[in-house]
Amino acid sequence: MSGDPVVTAASSAPPAGLADDVLARRRRRLRVPPAWRQPLAVTGLAIVGAWLVIAIFAPLIGPDNPLAQNFGILAAPSSAHWFGTDELGRDVLSRVLAGARVTLPLSVLLVVIAMLIGALLGGFAGFLGGWADVALMRLADLFFAFPGIILALAVAAALGPQLRNAVIAVVAVSWPSYARLVRSLVLAARTAPYVVASRMLGASGWRVLFTDIRPNIAGPVLVLAALDLGNAVLLLSGLSFLGLGAQPPTAEWGAMVAEGTQNFNDWWVGVFPGLAILTVVLAFNFIGDALRDALDPRTARTVRLS
Repeated sequence: MSGDPVVTAASSAPPAGLADDVLARRRRRLRVPPAWRQPLAVTGLAIVGAWLVIAIFAPLIGPDNPLAQNFGILAAPSSAHWFGTDELGRDVLSRVLAGARVTLPLSVLLVVIAMLIGALLGGFAGFLGGWADVALMRLADLFFAFPGIILALAVAAALGPQLRNAVIAVVAVSWPSYARLVRSLVLAARTAPYVVASRMLGASGWRVLFTDIRPNIAGPVLVLAALDLGNAVLLLSGLSFLGLGAQPPTAEWGAMVAEGTQNFNDWWVGVFPGLAILTVVLAFNFIGDALRDALDPRTARTVRLS
């Protein structure tokens, strides 16, 4: 009788090989890809994560109302006001934190919209071919003929100085790059064996495009979108800097840098929002590079061996 519990426990324990296999599968699930363990990738993720937390909790983190004119005019940074105050007596730190709630969501939104528009048009052009391909690509060439910032300025000026119009202007100059990329990927995939086999099995063209081709071209498109986030922040801030984006008294980084240009002696007014733009753009570029290394098999192997 005394040996029965031992026998029961031994019989209920999993075999050693099965336990090792379970542990190995858990390690594989928890393993971080080498591209995301690089110092720049970790730095980019940390910076973006910090700014996302700031954007969500800015009203709780900010020491004061970003629109309140409660303090001395152009006070230098001090223990009372870490980033100083601007020409209207507003706390610069509170305005920088509040600016994250404007710049970051709008930048992500306009990149997503540009990616969807460009991917759809590029996919249709590459898959349909013929006059549709020619017409859409000539339209893209028309947008590429002008420098991006100049075309964005023209669109924003025509629509009027408003933050929503600035987003539309940036989308208008951003979608052609996605269209060109997706078109080239679709043209290369049209003759792939899996596409030919799907068509021979009776799948319609649209089913092939959205079911077979789309998953195989998503990686490069996501990499371009990640790299384009920094450019979107710069374009959006640039339009606000020139007075065609956010209008006073909205706390937006580009508009705050423009206020700093009117107070060169009071360097803190423009330096701190400029540093916010710098950190966000660098972080998005680091993440885009890491995403490219993770999704590209050739660079992923290089990173893994380094």
